[in-house]
Amino acid sequence: MKTYLLYIILILTGLSVAGQTDDTLNIKSQSPENIRILITESALENEEQSQDISGLLQSSQDIFVSTAGFTFGQTRFKIRGFDSEYSSVLMNGIPLNDMETGRAYWSSWGGLNDATRNKEINNGIAASDYSFGGVGGSSNMITRASSFRKNTRLTYSLTNRNYRNRLMFIHSTGMMDNGWALTVSGSRRWAQEGYVEGTFYDAWSYFLSAEKKLNKKHSLGIVAFGAPSKSGRGGVSTQETYDLAGSNYYNPYWGYQNGEKRNSRVNNYNQPMVALSHYWTMAEKTNLTTSVYYSFGRGGGTALDWYDAADPRPDYYRNLPSWDGDVNGLTPAERQYLWENNTDFRQINWDYLYFVNRKNLYTVGNVDGVEGKTYTGNLSNYIIEERRNDRSQLGLTMNYKKEFSDHIIFSSGINLLSYQSDQYKTVVDLLGGDFYLDIDKYAERDFFDPILAQNDLNHPNRVVKEGDVFGYDYTANVNYFDLFAQSEFTYAKVDFYIAASLSGTGFWRTGHMKTGKFPDNSFGDSEKQNFMNPGVKAGMTYKITGRHFASINALFMSRAPSFRNSYISPRTRDDVVDNLTSEKVMSADASYIYRSPYIKFRATGYFARIEDQVYLRSFYHEVLRSFGNYLMTGVDKLHYGLEIGVEGKVTQNITLIGVLAQGMHLYDSRPEVTFTVDNQATVIAERTAFLKNYRVGGSPQTAMSAGFKYFSSKYVWGGANINYYDNIYIEINPDRRTAEGVSNYDPSYPERENILKQEKFDPAFTMDAYIGKSWSIQGYYLSLSFSLSNILDNTDFAFGGFEQFRYDPLDLEKFPPKYFYLYGRQYYLNVNVRF
Repeated sequence: MKTYLLYIILILTGLSVAGQTDDTLNIKSQSPENIRILITESALENEEQSQDISGLLQSSQDIFVSTAGFTFGQTRFKIRGFDSEYSSVLMNGIPLNDMETGRAYWSSWGGLNDATRNKEINNGIAASDYSFGGVGGSSNMITRASSFRKNTRLTYSLTNRNYRNRLMFIHSTGMMDNGWALTVSGSRRWAQEGYVEGTFYDAWSYFLSAEKKLNKKHSLGIVAFGAPSKSGRGGVSTQETYDLAGSNYYNPYWGYQNGEKRNSRVNNYNQPMVALSHYWTMAEKTNLTTSVYYSFGRGGGTALDWYDAADPRPDYYRNLPSWDGDVNGLTPAERQYLWENNTDFRQINWDYLYFVNRKNLYTVGNVDGVEGKTYTGNLSNYIIEERRNDRSQLGLTMNYKKEFSDHIIFSSGINLLSYQSDQYKTVVDLLGGDFYLDIDKYAERDFFDPILAQNDLNHPNRVVKEGDVFGYDYTANVNYFDLFAQSEFTYAKVDFYIAASLSGTGFWRTGHMKTGKFPDNSFGDSEKQNFMNPGVKAGMTYKITGRHFASINALFMSRAPSFRNSYISPRTRDDVVDNLTSEKVMSADASYIYRSPYIKFRATGYFARIEDQVYLRSFYHEVLRSFGNYLMTGVDKLHYGLEIGVEGKVTQNITLIGVLAQGMHLYDSRPEVTFTVDNQATVIAERTAFLKNYRVGGSPQTAMSAGFKYFSSKYVWGGANINYYDNIYIEINPDRRTAEGVSNYDPSYPERENILKQEKFDPAFTMDAYIGKSWSIQGYYLSLSFSLSNILDNTDFAFGGFEQFRYDPLDLEKFPPKYFYLYGRQYYLNVNVRF
C-alpha cells in the first residue's frame, strides 16, 4: 500500500528532466500518440540540456522516454526491460547495430553530440521511414550535410565522471550558393583519473559531412566519422572487498609502478565509418536514397595472463581474509590487516611481476616444430595480453518513400552487408621477460600428451614476443540482408499503419589456428548457418477528440541467433549449439494520450514475449580447473508493465512533471543446459534449469521521478527532481536453480532455500538539480549551465550485480555475488559559444 501511495505522490508532484525546455523538440507527426519525433538542430541549441549521447538517442518530447533515457540511464535502466539489441540504431538509414552481437555501441560515435543531434526517434512498436525496427523501437541520426544550418559552436565541459574535461566544436556552412554544404566536427574528452581510482580516459572524435547538389533532382553526399578512445577500466567486485577497501568503488585492476598508477585493463577502440550517398528526388513527393558504406578498425581490451604462476589478482578469492587457510605465509587475520591498512597489498604488485619474470631462465625445444631448434631466455610467468576484435563491414542500403496523397505514405528499403570480425589475442607487454609460450596451460596440466596443449599445430612450441598473436585466432563471418515495406494511412478520426519485413542471415567461423585438442574442427571454414526471418507489425490510433487519443500496436518477428551465442567455444573450435533456431518475438501495447496547452499525459500498458533465446556464458571452473562454457537453449522471457508520463504547467514559467515505470520482466521457461569445457569435446553435464518466474536481473523494474522545471523569458532555466528505484534483482546463476545444484540438501534444510532464492536489492532515492543561463552579445550566443546528480551522495545504492558462475553448493560464501554501485555526487559544468 505504501508503494502505491508513493506512486500517486510522485505523479502529482511532477518530475524534471535535466535541462529540457518546452521548445526542445518538434513533433514530426500530427498524431502525438505515435511518439514519433524529429529532433532538429535548432531545437537543441542548449547542449547542456543533453550531455549524454545515449540519453540523446532516447530523448523525445514524450516525457517518459526522455526521462528513461537520461535520468534513469545512470542506473542502466532498460525501457520495457529490453537490451539494445532489440532496438535499431541508424545513421541516414544505415544500420549501426553490431552484426556479431546485435547490440548498438554508442562509443563508436562518442563525443559527436553536435553532429548527431538531428534525429528521428520511434518509441516501441511504431512506424519508421527507414527500417522495420525492433520491439524496442528505432533511432535514425540525420547527418546529411544539407540538414545542418549555418552555424559554429565551441563547447567546454568540466565534470567528475569518467572523464574530467571535454572540448567540442562544430562548423556548418549550410547549403551555399555553389550547391555545396559542409559540416565538420570534433571533440576530445580526457581525464588522468576518472571517478574510480586507477581509471583514465583519453578519447577523440572527428566527423565530416559534405554534399553537392547536382540539380533539383540529384545530390551526392559523403559522411565520415570515427571516435578513437583509450580508457582504463574500473572493476566490479564482492562486498567483502568493498568493505575491506572502505569504498564501494574499489578497483582491483591497477597498482603502482615506479610511483605511478598503472591499469591492467585498458580498452582501445577505433572503428571509423565512411558512407557515400545518392539522394534522388524522383518526383515532387517521391524520394530514393542509396548509400554504400564501409566501417573498419580495431577493438580490444588488455588483461593479465599468467603461466605456471599464482593468480596475481588482488581480489582473487584465496587472497581474501574469508579464505580459510594460509596464503604466501599470511594467515587470514594478517591478510585482513593488510587489506584494510596497506594500499599496495590490495592492488596489483607490478614490481613483483617484473621480479619473477626476470629470474625465470627457460629453454624451449623443437621451436615451431623444428627438431633440434631451441630458444633460451627468461620465460614470462606474467604478461599483459590484448583480446582483439577487429572488424570490417561493407554494405548497401536503399530507402524509398512516396506520398501517394495527403492520406497515404509508402516506405520501403533494402539493406545488404558483409561483415568480418577478427578475434585473436596479442602479447602487449612481457613485463620484463624475454618471451611467452603459445600453449594451453590448462591442457598442458591435464594431459600427458604435449600435442594436446598446442594452440596451433601448424606452429608447435611457438615462442611469442610482444606484438605476436597467440592463444586463439579466428574470423567471424556474417552475410545479411533485410527488406521492409510499410504503408501509413492518415484520416480525420483514425490513423493506422502496417509493415512487413524479411531478413536473411548466414554466418560461419574461419579458424586460423589448428588446436591440438580439436585438430579436425578448429582450422579453416566451418559449415555455414543460414536463417530466414519474417516480421510483421501494425498499429492504429483513434482520435477521440483533438486532445484525447487511444492507440494500439502489435508486432511479431523472428530474429536469427547471434554469432556470439551460436558457437559453444569459438576460441577453440567450430562446434555449433545443437538445434540452433531463431528467436520469436511477440509484443503489443495500448496507450491513452491527452494533450492540451497545459497538460500532457500518456499511459501505456505493454506486453512482450521472447522465445527460444540462446544463453551462453564462459568462465573459469574452479573444480574442473578449466575454462567452461555454460549453454542454455529454449530461454523464454516475459515482459509486461505500465509506463506513465505527465507534465503540467502551473504558471507560464514553471512545469511540474511525473514519470512512472512499473515493469515485470521474468524468465518464462525451463531451459535445457549443456556444460562443456575448452579442454575436451565431450559434454560434461546436461540438466534442466528451473528459471520460470525468476526475475530478469540487471535493471530496476520500478523507476519513478518527480520534480519541476523553470524557464524564464530572460533565458534562465533550472529545475530539480527526486528519483526512486525499486524491484532491482541480481543476475542469477542458472546452475543454482537445477536439481543437481541443490542435490546435497534435503528440501527442508534452510540452506537449500538460500541457494534457490534471488537476491533483491534495497530501494533507493536520488536527487538531481540544474541551472543555466544564456546571453546574446553582438551576434554571439553564450550559454552557461551547471548540474548536480545524486545530490544526496548516496554511495550505498547497489543498482545491479550478478551471481558468479563459479560457485560451491556447500559453501555459497566462497564465491559471493559481485555488485555495481551508483556513483556518488557528480557535477557537470558546461560552457558554449555559438555564432
